[in-house]
Amino acid sequence: MLHIDRRRWRGRIGALVLTAALTVGATACGSDSDSNSKASGPCSSSEAGSESAAGFPRTVKHDKGSTEIEAQPKRVVALDNSLVEAVVALDRPLCGGIGSYRDQKGFPKYLGDAVKDTKDVGPLESPNLEAIAALKPDLIVSATVRHEDLYDKLSDIAPTVFVETTGPLWKDNLTLLGKALGKEDKAKELLTSYETRAKKIGDAVNAKADKPEVSIVRFVDGPTRIYLPKTFSGIILSDMGLARPKNQRDPKNFNIEISEEQIGQADGDVILYTTFSGGEEREKKFLGNPLWKRLNAVKKGNVHQVNDETWMTSVSVQGAHMVLDDMAKIFKVDASKK
Repeated sequence: MLHIDRRRWRGRIGALVLTAALTVGATACGSDSDSNSKASGPCSSSEAGSESAAGFPRTVKHDKGSTEIEAQPKRVVALDNSLVEAVVALDRPLCGGIGSYRDQKGFPKYLGDAVKDTKDVGPLESPNLEAIAALKPDLIVSATVRHEDLYDKLSDIAPTVFVETTGPLWKDNLTLLGKALGKEDKAKELLTSYETRAKKIGDAVNAKADKPEVSIVRFVDGPTRIYLPKTFSGIILSDMGLARPKNQRDPKNFNIEISEEQIGQADGDVILYTTFSGGEEREKKFLGNPLWKRLNAVKKGNVHQVNDETWMTSVSVQGAHMVLDDMAKIFKVDASKK
C-alpha cells in the first residue's frame, strides 16, 4: 500500500524540534559564525516572503507515495548530493543538504554562492534529524535507496518527497523536483538545453573521430569497474550518440567488474578513466600491467583520465555539462556553449 502523508506532520514534531533547538539552535541555516546575526543567504526571512507561485497547494506523487505541499517551498533540505545540485539548478533556497560524503568534504566548489550558507546535515549514511528539524524546512527531498528507513521520521518534520534512486534516474529526478518546487518549466528548460548541447558535441565527435567506441573505466578500492549505459556518465555518452564497445552495451546492468587478468574488456577506440579515493594503487597496477599496454586505445594514445567527482558522483545537470566540457576538450571540437 502506498504511503500517503498529507498534513500529519503538523503538530507532531514539537519534541523533536525542541531537542534540536537546544542542541543545534534555531539559526542553523547558516554557519556557526552566523548564529548571533540575522539570517542570511538562501533561507533568509526576506527570501522566504519574497514570492508566491500558482499551482499550490499541490499533491506530488513520488517513490514513497503522495505528499501534499501547501505552498511553493522556500526552505528546502536535500539529503543526497545529486538532489542538492538539482535544487540549486532549479533556483530554490537550500537551507540544508548533504555536503560531506565519501571522501568529499563540503559542498562542491562549482555550486558557488548558492550553498555558501547551506547547513551540512550529513553524513549521507545517517543525516542529523535534529539539525534538519531546527532548520524548519517546508520540504525535504531524498532517495529511497539512501534513506528508506527514515521516510516516516522525515515526514514528521516536513512534507517529504523521495525519488527512487539517483544515477540512472538523474533526469527524471530533476523533473520530479521541478514539480515539487514549482519549477516545472525550469526543469524542462535545463534538460532541453543539456540534451541539445550533448547532441551537438556528440555529432562533432562522431564526425571528427569516425564514430569512436568509447570505454569508461573507474578505479576504486576493490574490483575495477567498467561503466555501462545505465550509469550517469553512460547516459551522457548515449545522449551524445556515441557508440560503446560491444561488451559495454548491456542496457540493464550498472557496471562490469574486472580483474587485472580481464583488462582486455576495458578496450575501445577511446578509454576514459577515473580514480576514486582509495583506488590509486589499483590504477597504478592496471596502467603498469603489460596487458593494459597492449590495448588498442593505449597503443594509439587514446586514453584520457577525467575527474571522478564530476563524471561519477555529481549525478546532476551541472555535472553533465562539465562532462560535455571534457569531451569537447578531449576530442578538440566546439564546446557548443552558446
